Amino acid sequence: MAAKRLSNVPESGTVKIANIVSKLKQDGITDIISFSMGEPDFSTPGNIVDACKASLDRHFTHYTPSAGIPELRKAVADQAQAVNGIPCSPSNVLITPAKQAIFMGICSLVDDGDEVILPDPSWGTYEACVRLAGGVPRYVSTHTGTEFRMTPEAVAEAIGPKTSMILLNTPCNPTGAVMTKDEVKGVADLAEDHDLLVMSDEVYEKIIFEGEHTSIASLDGMFDRTVTINGVSKSYAMTGWRLGWAIAPNSIIKHLNTLQTHSLTCCVSFVQEAGVEAINGPQDSVNEMVREFRARRDLVMKCLDEIPTLNCSTPQGAFYLFPTFDHEMSSEDMAAYLLEEAQVAVTPGSVFGPAGEGRLRISYACSRQDIIEGMGRIKGALSKLQSSVK
Repeated sequence: MAAKRLSNVPESGTVKIANIVSKLKQDGITDIISFSMGEPDFSTPGNIVDACKASLDRHFTHYTPSAGIPELRKAVADQAQAVNGIPCSPSNVLITPAKQAIFMGICSLVDDGDEVILPDPSWGTYEACVRLAGGVPRYVSTHTGTEFRMTPEAVAEAIGPKTSMILLNTPCNPTGAVMTKDEVKGVADLAEDHDLLVMSDEVYEKIIFEGEHTSIASLDGMFDRTVTINGVSKSYAMTGWRLGWAIAPNSIIKHLNTLQTHSLTCCVSFVQEAGVEAINGPQDSVNEMVREFRARRDLVMKCLDEIPTLNCSTPQGAFYLFPTFDHEMSSEDMAAYLLEEAQVAVTPGSVFGPAGEGRLRISYACSRQDIIEGMGRIKGALSKLQSSVK
């Protein structure tokens, strides 16, 4: 009964694991530690919550302009200019959930048969959106030798006559890789030389432990061919608020806005006012969360070093590990084994592209106590598995 366009688009692998964990807990199996979701365990900062409450108290509960309220579009543009060096104005901003921005951007710019270059591994939603638009994903393998960064040399090899777009994600989900400025510049040069569009997903830009973030749209000549995706979900612990944005030239934004008017209409009104406070208000909570994520990164790496059958390079950003495992089974079977044997939920690496097989994504966006307990359980389960095959 489903449309043919859905025939090669699986459900989200990360959401699938989260749904399984939720169902198990509903069934009474509550002693599960989840390393599966990319969701900070912090509460949304109080000043942002208060701004939302004040908006509700003023009965700001009706439609807004489809592209977003002027105050939020200005706040996003001002921040993008000041922090990221992106030469944009409020008219270049569309307020929409970040995942929706990716979906609408790809649907607006990718035609049937167009090839879109994606890092491998990368978040599975990129491939799904490309396929839904009728495009063809063209993976560029990354590896531990370059700390999973997508290099210009690898991108150059993947460019062909049907290539229309390059998709960047730095810091990267699931690897935590942070591209260097020279690497971003190299990709920008390729985009200009081959007249390609770029979509840059920068939702983890504030969560960096080593290195620096470079927005490709800030580089000379790149704003007019780039769609920059960002939002408040990760940096401000606002995943449930579903608030993000796209920044692009007006020639592209108008197409995204057309899709917005026929789908969401607009983002939630009072959530948009909370977004203004998130961007313009105090940033102390963001800095505190990043410090804690760094401490958790160091802790989970220490725990992982004690598990001989897991191997992983140290991520520079986001809040994920992407280790290999030395066992003869698929990543999906390994994730199922750890859930059953250790009551620990991880995400199979295979949902992040071909290079993800033989790996697991471990999210450390949870408490230090859960990290210690969960990694201890994984160590015990893998030791048991190793003993059973000797």
